Amino acid sequence: MPIRALTERDADAATRLRRAALGRPGRPVPGPGARGLVAELDGRLAAVLTIGDFHQFWGGRTVPMGGVGAVAVDPRARGRGVTGALLDAALRDLREHGQPLAALYAPAPAPYRSRGWERAGVLEWLDLSPDQVPAGPRLPARAVREDDLAALHACYADLASTVNGLVDRAPPAVAARDVLGLDIASVLPGHDGDVRGYLTAERTRHGLRVLDLVARDATALAGLLGGLRDSAGPADRVALRVVDPAVTGLLTGQGVEFAVTASHWMLRVVDLPAAVAARGWPAAEGLRDTAVDLDVVDGHAPWHAGRQRLVVEGGAVRVEPGGTGAVTVHARALGPWFAGTQDGHALRRAGLLDGDARLLDRLVGAPGVPRLADFF
Repeated sequence: MPIRALTERDADAATRLRRAALGRPGRPVPGPGARGLVAELDGRLAAVLTIGDFHQFWGGRTVPMGGVGAVAVDPRARGRGVTGALLDAALRDLREHGQPLAALYAPAPAPYRSRGWERAGVLEWLDLSPDQVPAGPRLPARAVREDDLAALHACYADLASTVNGLVDRAPPAVAARDVLGLDIASVLPGHDGDVRGYLTAERTRHGLRVLDLVARDATALAGLLGGLRDSAGPADRVALRVVDPAVTGLLTGQGVEFAVTASHWMLRVVDLPAAVAARGWPAAEGLRDTAVDLDVVDGHAPWHAGRQRLVVEGGAVRVEPGGTGAVTVHARALGPWFAGTQDGHALRRAGLLDGDARLLDRLVGAPGVPRLADFF
């Protein structure tokens, strides 16, 4: 089955395929910071996907991540192995492009689980009434200007580096100027061109959709929340995208029962040694030098399958070939383990791990649910 790069010549065929498969045309070909793959069957486009160039925060450091999106398969080609072949090609492509992680949103998880992806985190929207938004101090907010964009990104990156899973939103994958076209884009100026916090939102027929509420300190967060309450105007609902878990978990006023819309995303470790080398491991600084011997079961990424040693030495963590293979780890276990979403006990009950995983658990034992705040 021929699989190749998506090009401008495929734009019309890819648009028709996505409309038939997904009910929407999508972008004909990837823009800056992305690429695409297509599979052909009987001389026609049978499937298409795109891969965005992102970096994702894990343990305070960014790891190159391919955001897999717009996966569409011609309904006439289903049941002929097209999806699996395209995903296998995507895994090779990701490794060749130096992306040891791959994330995606899966309406139907089964095809992706068969290729090693597993649920690892959430993208959440919290549904609030305006009276559940606390009134805060009135701070001198103003509209965002173009010369604020670099400072806005720095403010976001300071937060994102403390929340596992968030992307760094660096260009070209994310266009910073898009905030200038939103209905609400407010900034709290700091010192010397710095930014204390910012709020971006759009008005819809359902109410106010808050895309980002980000600040460096509690006073700035309270001020932005107070401004949000004022901005809601006649809207009777506020949908707040959860970027900072402190805002929704500690500062808003929802009761025992509240409404959250959650989108689960899946993570795939494409190259275990490269992913471990790039990740931050704060817990390793408190561990003595030690190691765990793994047997990685991964029929779709043979470059890291087999016996590998995960070594903790001098507060650093690495993966090297060798060892006894005492702990069997299946490909689907690597994403939830790397993200800290599931511990060894849960992975063992799911049949994805066998052996003593206590060191693996200690390495990723950080609080909080991994989050994304962007679709791709």
